[in-house]
Amino acid sequence: MHHLLSGYFQSAYTRSLNPLAYYPTHPPYSTKIMLYTLPELLAVLIVTCGIALQTVVGIGYGLVAAPLLYLIDPAYVPGPVLLVGFGLALMMVIRERRALRWQRVLPAIFARVPGAWCGAALLVALPQYALSLFFGFSVLTAVLLSLWRFSIPTTGTSLTIAGFFSGLMGTATSVGGPPIALVYQQQDRITARSEIAAFLLIGTPVSILMLIYKGSLDWHSAQLSLKMLPGLFLGFFLARLIDGKLKPTSAKPLLLTVSGVSALLVTVKGLTGWLGYL
Repeated sequence: MHHLLSGYFQSAYTRSLNPLAYYPTHPPYSTKIMLYTLPELLAVLIVTCGIALQTVVGIGYGLVAAPLLYLIDPAYVPGPVLLVGFGLALMMVIRERRALRWQRVLPAIFARVPGAWCGAALLVALPQYALSLFFGFSVLTAVLLSLWRFSIPTTGTSLTIAGFFSGLMGTATSVGGPPIALVYQQQDRITARSEIAAFLLIGTPVSILMLIYKGSLDWHSAQLSLKMLPGLFLGFFLARLIDGKLKPTSAKPLLLTVSGVSALLVTVKGLTGWLGYL
């Protein structure tokens, strides 16, 4: 008993001299989930800019953010970009609901289903270097489509074709806006912006379900999406500040230049992987 008491008092005395040696300097639980790495902060910044530009100009989120995020980490594409894009489409439809004509955009929505299935099948079938090449070429094609000045009437046939290719490209690369935007090129900005958002509101979940069915969307994708959510809300708020001050005609060349350069870098990455595969 004497030895036990003396040991207890000696331990208490030692703790009083150096309490930090006996108590953890970090909490026993992990706070890692709440922290952002530098690449993740850069991803939030990219998403913020892309969301703001998409909301104001009509293009920008997928076309600009997707290739840049792919260069940071291929895991961002297509799942996390699509999940955040669905949130953007929902917010835009709520804001622009009075200018919507659901009946006109229905052919594109129906055609997105087979296109999304083909896009998800490509993701499963192609190796990583081939996906990089396909992604790079798809974004470059989207840039060229965005520069195309030919007049395409907004008819049921044109919307069906655009909806299919939007589903294919959107599911495989998360850049599905340009084909449908090409059909709306002759419409006024408010109508085009609202109806494209309506198309993406229904079409994006179709692509997400196809990715889940093919096993290309997992919990890690959901975590990346959650970490990018601040960029969604910041970008939407920023768009309210710059709407009316930023002209679409002046912003579009810069957007397409950034997208084109990013797509070229992704293509080079794919070519390097292909050469290493040989």
